[in-house]
Amino acid sequence: MDPRSPRGIPLGLHIRRGLAAGLPAAVVLALLAGCATGTADQPEPSVSEPVATDEPEAPTATPTETPAGETVTASIYYPLDTRTGFRLGREAREVPAADALVGAVETMIAGPLDPDYGAVWNAATDVQGVSGVVGGVVTVDLSADARTANVGSALAGLMIQQLVYTVTDAARDPSLAVMLTIDGEPAGELWGAVTWDAPVTRDDPNSVRIFVQIDNLTEGATVSSPVTVSGEACAFEANVPWKVLDANGAEVASGATQTSEGQTFAPYSFEVELDLGTYTVVVTEDDPSDGEGGSPMSDSRRITVE
Repeated sequence: MDPRSPRGIPLGLHIRRGLAAGLPAAVVLALLAGCATGTADQPEPSVSEPVATDEPEAPTATPTETPAGETVTASIYYPLDTRTGFRLGREAREVPAADALVGAVETMIAGPLDPDYGAVWNAATDVQGVSGVVGGVVTVDLSADARTANVGSALAGLMIQQLVYTVTDAARDPSLAVMLTIDGEPAGELWGAVTWDAPVTRDDPNSVRIFVQIDNLTEGATVSSPVTVSGEACAFEANVPWKVLDANGAEVASGATQTSEGQTFAPYSFEVELDLGTYTVVVTEDDPSDGEGGSPMSDSRRITVE
């Protein structure tokens, strides 16, 4: 993602398509990186009993009984286009502590703060309820507006995983399955492309998530220097390049950091000293193909240093 280019994916699906001509090189890059298992076409949603996962927990908070008005941080997932097709990025957002699961789903439907991410659910959709965990399954009940979305088959499959990842992160249990009902009935066929009639678990994060992710900064955040940047990455040889651009798009700082483990999703963190002003922080996957595999996946946040 080039932070200086037009950003965002409106509901009408104005989405930049990947470079089809780069597919063979992208496959080579994926093999070198040891992270990608998917292709530009997203897999059909998997329907199964809840299973354990080794994926690191996202930075979310456990829903508890708390006074009205208090909030907790939840990871909310949104789609974006990448060199291997549509994938999920995430934002740390504040939701009501008294009903974090409902709040997380409502925030997902409303859309992201970061214009690099897409809003693909019908914004008129009402969250009619989210059940507690029953037999390892959380049930999300939405209004009939959820049936309306102007998406193709690749995004339809990813929308299912978007809801599954958002709910299971808010519940702090990635092994849970999610069932979608609409007006109290199993969702069945959706968006002319997929069917959701049984509980769904997470797909492999290597096939649905972007390989580099900023977690601690929200779009438009005001911070002090030195600026700490942290998140997760599935990085070739654990290497995560980064750079900082000023308000005019000029590079003012750059470097590389390391994840705790290569070729799998693992945490990273670094600090950078910045003068007062507005900046865009960009983290990027390492590119052993020197660009032949298409534009490396990246994540960015605009921040103000005061």
